Amino acid sequence: MSLRGVIAYVGVGSNLEEPLRQCRLAFQNLDTLNGTRILRTSSFYRTEPVGVMEQAPFINAVAEIRTELSARTLLGALKAIEQEMGRRESLRWGPRVIDLDILLYGQDIVQEEDLVIPHPEFHKRRFVLAPLCEIASYGIHPAFGISMQGLLSRLGDDYLGDVVKIQRADG
Repeated sequence: MSLRGVIAYVGVGSNLEEPLRQCRLAFQNLDTLNGTRILRTSSFYRTEPVGVMEQAPFINAVAEIRTELSARTLLGALKAIEQEMGRRESLRWGPRVIDLDILLYGQDIVQEEDLVIPHPEFHKRRFVLAPLCEIASYGIHPAFGISMQGLLSRLGDDYLGDVVKIQRADG
């Protein structure tokens, strides 16, 4: 792949069917997308569920990618990976084999019915910000003009839910 393309960040999460293995497989699948290469990945984090509490903890991580795909095409590719890996539509915030979300796509701001970038909730979620800060702490949120580290700091100690680094992605 050439040096063209956009730097984007993709959130990865799973809490079913060996979640750590599912997240590793998602990274592999992401790295095989045409015109897309993973540049860096965060460690894996064990996190408490949000919303539907009676489910297993999640494994979460973030991949920094360079992609020549448009945001809309990337979204379609992520949905295809999810389906390929066995994801079925289920309860919002419920258990899932894999969840892939575009967190950031360059400095673009997109507000469409089925595509919102930056991801509309990630600035409130320690399970996204902790791995994102590991690989892009000085990155700036395009809508808020605040660094990822600044967003994480704003969550403070009142945020519910543990986020524990468990393993490097390459380890």
